[in-house]
Amino acid sequence: MSRSLNRLSLCAAAIGALAISALSIAPSRAAEDAVIIPAPTTDVQAADGIQTAVIAGGCFWGVQGVFQHTAGVVNAVSGYAGGSKATANYTLVSSGATGHAEVVEIKYDPKKISYGKILQIFFSVVHDPTQLNRQGPDSGTQYRSAIFTTSDQQKKVAEAYIAQLNAAKVYRKPIVTRIGPLEAFYPAEAYHQDYLTLHPNQPYIAYNDIPKVENLKKIFAENYIEKPTLVSSAKVTN
Repeated sequence: MSRSLNRLSLCAAAIGALAISALSIAPSRAAEDAVIIPAPTTDVQAADGIQTAVIAGGCFWGVQGVFQHTAGVVNAVSGYAGGSKATANYTLVSSGATGHAEVVEIKYDPKKISYGKILQIFFSVVHDPTQLNRQGPDSGTQYRSAIFTTSDQQKKVAEAYIAQLNAAKVYRKPIVTRIGPLEAFYPAEAYHQDYLTLHPNQPYIAYNDIPKVENLKKIFAENYIEKPTLVSSAKVTN
């Protein structure tokens, strides 16, 4: 089932009221609960200038929203990766037949946050990396857990971290996150950008995504910023 159908069902008045009510009672409860995990034992060596990380963890609304509240992130853009430019649009990607995943391109300052910390947040509060081709109410390869690496060093760190987490058995099941090189990133349509901030009371966001931001604030307090860094106001030099 696509997110569009789930969103329509969740937008029903009764369900919406229940979702918002549940949020006010238990803001840290979401479709996927956060898991407290150790930091990676290896990390990408710090470099000068703005760096890029590209990750996929289900619906990009929530992934983007979390990293827009993360210190050191100078821009987080929802988009598509894994398929061709010709099919990089929401309607086609939602079919699950394009090879694309819904991803977020994260531009970050390595002097303020490391690649390893981004992965720790990704595996802890953003999504459940043990779910194959689905997250929460959304299913299909477009919602897969994936890391699109931009360097050999990123690849080595991501592979080592997954091995570390599996060995520590911090999840009940093995991690299924796919790791592969980033061929290209295609920004999503404008109406998908800053979606969590612009629509905080939309039932899908209220139930599935706002709790992720609350868990970021609770578990990674030192990395949390109250005011989100929005695409509409981000200033990225490279």
